[in-house]
Amino acid sequence: MLLGVRHHGPGSARAVRAVLDEARPRTVLIEGPPEADALIPFAADADLRPPVALLAHAVDEPGRSAFWPLAEFSPEWVAIRWAVEHGVPARFIDLPAAHTLAWGRQDTEPDDAAAEAGSGTDALRVDPLAVLAETAGYDDPERWWEDVVEHRGGAGTDVYAPFAVLAEAMTALREAYGIGGHDRDPVREAHMRLQLRSAQREFGDDVAVVCGAWHVPALREKHTVTADRALLKGLPRVKADMTWVPWTHRRLSRAGGYGAGIDSPGWYGHLFRVQDRPVERWLTKVAGLLRDEDRMVSSAHVIEAVRLADTLAAMRGRPLPGLTETTDAVRAVMCEGSDVPLALVHDRLVVGDVLGEVPESAPAVPLQRDLTRLQRRLRIKPEPLERELELDLRKETDAARSRLLHRLRLLGVGWGEPAVSRGSTGTFRETWRLRWEPELSVRVAEAGGWGTTVLSAATARAASDAVAAGSLADVTALAERCLLAELPDALPVVMRVLADRAALDADVGQLAQALPALVRSLRYGDVRGTGTQALTDVAAGLAERVFVGLPPACAALDTDAAEEMRRHVDAVHGAVGLLAEAQAAARETAEPEGTRDQGLVRDRWHSVLRVLSGRDTVPGVIRGRAVRLLLDGGELEQDEAARLMGLVLSPGTAPGDAAAWIEGFVGGGSGGGMLLVHDERLLGLVDAWLTAVPADAFTDVLPLLRRTFSAYETGVRRTLGELVRRGPGPGARVSATASAVPGFAAGLDAERADAVLPVLRLLLGFGEADGPPGTDGSSGTDGPPGTGGSCEGGGFADSPAGGSGGDDDDDLRGVA
Repeated sequence: MLLGVRHHGPGSARAVRAVLDEARPRTVLIEGPPEADALIPFAADADLRPPVALLAHAVDEPGRSAFWPLAEFSPEWVAIRWAVEHGVPARFIDLPAAHTLAWGRQDTEPDDAAAEAGSGTDALRVDPLAVLAETAGYDDPERWWEDVVEHRGGAGTDVYAPFAVLAEAMTALREAYGIGGHDRDPVREAHMRLQLRSAQREFGDDVAVVCGAWHVPALREKHTVTADRALLKGLPRVKADMTWVPWTHRRLSRAGGYGAGIDSPGWYGHLFRVQDRPVERWLTKVAGLLRDEDRMVSSAHVIEAVRLADTLAAMRGRPLPGLTETTDAVRAVMCEGSDVPLALVHDRLVVGDVLGEVPESAPAVPLQRDLTRLQRRLRIKPEPLERELELDLRKETDAARSRLLHRLRLLGVGWGEPAVSRGSTGTFRETWRLRWEPELSVRVAEAGGWGTTVLSAATARAASDAVAAGSLADVTALAERCLLAELPDALPVVMRVLADRAALDADVGQLAQALPALVRSLRYGDVRGTGTQALTDVAAGLAERVFVGLPPACAALDTDAAEEMRRHVDAVHGAVGLLAEAQAAARETAEPEGTRDQGLVRDRWHSVLRVLSGRDTVPGVIRGRAVRLLLDGGELEQDEAARLMGLVLSPGTAPGDAAAWIEGFVGGGSGGGMLLVHDERLLGLVDAWLTAVPADAFTDVLPLLRRTFSAYETGVRRTLGELVRRGPGPGARVSATASAVPGFAAGLDAERADAVLPVLRLLLGFGEADGPPGTDGSSGTDGPPGTGGSCEGGGFADSPAGGSGGDDDDDLRGVA
């Protein structure tokens, strides 16, 4: 009894159940890998809930794997459940997974007999449903299947009729197309025939075979045992292992192990579960979803949508409304013609995010069992929908969750991806995006070769990656990940490799690239309770090597190399700040005699920046950035910075080098625009230099300047333009330093400063003023008598009670 089905077809599933209930066969044979026979009894476990999949992977190469997915509406799953419930033996009869996995190797080919049998008359793979649908005048195979199978499932009383019709259609297709480009089918079908003969010898002819309808004509053909065995002789094989794994409806919408994907698993699941008024119930479900999304959908909408779907089906000559008709009705009635809410219906209902479950008693690699135990203990259940997980590392459970996710990332199991936190940016906060995909089961099986627990596997993997790392930066990044994952046994190995690589690496760029990740790792010690003293010592040694080698490495660089080195300087500057803080914290907690004095790391770096800022052989972009970093760090006065800029922008400096210096000083997203806004001397220097650039050199420096200033925010660019257009303010005092810079003043503009005093008085509680303070000779305040120009506790210098308004205004102007 050959029951040809459509994989994942609810109509076929109902028909299979009807035939099995009537025929009561002594055994059921199912298309699938025979290694899974031992897994069939688990179908009786209530904790095995579809969608699930049979996962086969090579023992020696777990990454080589294959899936056989099953949904509740899959005919194979219905056959398995029927056999288990009725105590009937069930077996899988397809080609063993040991051959299927080995056949996928690039360096192996089937023997000549199999290759000859697999040479079809058509090199293209034929889709049987598409051919039948086109023959019947349909342009959509899914719609054809619904019309001839799903919507006519209850017609007639002969439960065998659907299979007879499908077998006849497939026979005609095989006669016309041969194997239809499915080159492995002759070998698979030879194995199925051998298994069918074996079952018939054991149970007689009372055998039911559930397989793809495409294979039915081949299983009916008369072949000798010798010919079938010849096709299987010499096939490559590997040692394979199998287990049940959870699957999702979303993954069913793609081609799986059967080579048969479906576009609407949620819709098919609805058709399988609901046979009474399926359209009405489906549209009611759609209305519920839209209501949950705060859309105005009433029962009247449902009634009207049902009527419209029935009308569309009648106009299109369909026996019942299908997914196309119901979708059109939902769009017109419930979504008001918009495809935006319709996309939500398709995503949530037509496809769906149902995730199957597998019992703990099912076979699994030890690593998978440990992961399952940790997921249950930490209460983070795998889910098919992406969700954000906010972790507070000060809490024990959240810290354990963070360690688990970081360890899995080390093992290549990307269950969670770090995300930018929308709340606090402190190191005690972490945000993850979690989404469980069925393929992660393969990654877990693959990672099982590193250890039997997540901790041991991650430790072994980290140690191996440290030895095999291609660059010093890779090792420092790995050290950071080991701290995040809290792998105390792996960290010494990583640190030893790091120290050896750092001692031998003479490339300053590599050292500068490695230092930030290493120093960044020091931040995690306080939050995670991890000792980082060894890491601090290595980072200090690495920083010293960078300090010594950076000035020579910055000499005689071309434009691209200078820009790359400028980025290294920025990264090292940030790392030095963190390293100095870590060393200060270490000195506070360690014994005085046991702590090496490393408090000069910041001073050493400032010395390096001074060297870089003063060497003519260093490219201008690096010299300008060194001056800017010294200025921001309080190691350089603004007058000195203005002097250095004036020297660079003097006529004796090439315009290209001067433009590069400006880019280093005010570019790179370092707040240079606001610096020019608030220090008009620097802006004046830039303006005077720019207007003096010769015409023949202007086109050369323009792209560099445009790149620098275009990075500023729109408001900053507008303010700079207004300052340049305005020139010096009225009453501006031009100092000797700025006298050579026409249009800009270095001194205080008293009139502009006085303009803020009324608002400042109001904010500080002095009271409102009708005009600029001091214009009428009074104090300009309505404050309490005797307070004069002073403000108790306000931080101003003491003044006698009833002091003059002028003195009061001077005090306030100084604050402003």
